[in-house]
Amino acid sequence: MNTILRKSVLGIAGLAFTGGVFAGPIAAHADTPHTAKPAAAAAVAQAEGKQSTITLNGEQTANVKAIIAATKKAGLPERAAVISIATSLQESKLENLGHLGDTNDHDSLGLFQQRPSSGWGSPEQITDPEYSTLAFLKGLKQVDGWQDMPLTKAAQTVQVSAYPDAYAQWENQATDLVTKHWNK
Repeated sequence: MNTILRKSVLGIAGLAFTGGVFAGPIAAHADTPHTAKPAAAAAVAQAEGKQSTITLNGEQTANVKAIIAATKKAGLPERAAVISIATSLQESKLENLGHLGDTNDHDSLGLFQQRPSSGWGSPEQITDPEYSTLAFLKGLKQVDGWQDMPLTKAAQTVQVSAYPDAYAQWENQATDLVTKHWNK
């Protein structure tokens, strides 16, 4: 029952919609329109759109645990960890990526594909899972109403991705991972 309740609460937080302002190291704000889905009568929320999932290896699971630990260190709730993990699933599949040459987006690095040239930190910092998560969470905390907006809007407001709706596909897996590892 605890798992169902936790998933319901985390999911409902992702369905409510409020406007947010962008803050953080990125200078531009991409405001994408969104239509919120109504919550089910039984308070069981559904993630937006088709969901994706991957099988995690040991390194990826360790990165999940590092994101959760950093979220706790920042004093933020489980919903922040869900948003962070979903963002990392989209950006790097939870792999701490170094520079990938021509297949990389500019100088993007780490779990969140943060860019030193955009003010996220040095290459050494943003390839440190704790640092990069805390940097992402710092940006998230500056988004008014992030707790109540859809996951993809919260993540996009921080990340300013060329694919603003891509984060939503990872909400179920991120929620499951937080449910599994939050209290360990």
